[in-house]
Amino acid sequence: MLENAVKKEETETEKKALSLEQLSEQIEEIKGQLQPLANGAPEEKLSMIVFSGDLDKVLASFIIATGAAAMEMDVVMFFTFWGTPVLRDKSKNVGNKDFMGKMFGTMLPKGADGVKLSKMNMGGMGTSMMRSLMKKKNVASLDQLMEVAAEMGVKIFVCEMSMDLMGFKHEEMVDYPGLTYCGVATFLDEAASSKVQLFI
Repeated sequence: MLENAVKKEETETEKKALSLEQLSEQIEEIKGQLQPLANGAPEEKLSMIVFSGDLDKVLASFIIATGAAAMEMDVVMFFTFWGTPVLRDKSKNVGNKDFMGKMFGTMLPKGADGVKLSKMNMGGMGTSMMRSLMKKKNVASLDQLMEVAAEMGVKIFVCEMSMDLMGFKHEEMVDYPGLTYCGVATFLDEAASSKVQLFI
């Protein structure tokens, strides 16, 4: 009787040990399956394409960018096509442009002061009213928002292809810390790991 009881107890102990070993193996297997998911988890980052050169849309872009930076997110803004002229410095004049470069340079706005509203511009009157109202209500101007963005570490990428098409040169762009000239592949590399992606 006693011998049978001892054997039974040994059998139960072996079963428990085996069960714990199996459980441990299953946990390790699950960990292995979850690891690739953890490695591919999006970062606390905002990647934004700034396609528009309209005052209201560019303002929204910088308000969102600085807001995200305040929430301790990494922020990358990729300026392309009509968003590119916003980054031109109105105080800089660059020569040696071809005919098309001169045409684009004349027709497109030069810097933050030259952009207009997407709606209700009314020949520039609506834009002037909006700027006046922003000043009255103590809303930061586009230039001020760009300064804040720089202080908060918001990265600005500029599309090389857009600059080449419009005849813009590096020398005429604003002095922004770490301003990067690149192609779409560089931006997509940033966007691929971002938690939030926007197109404005």
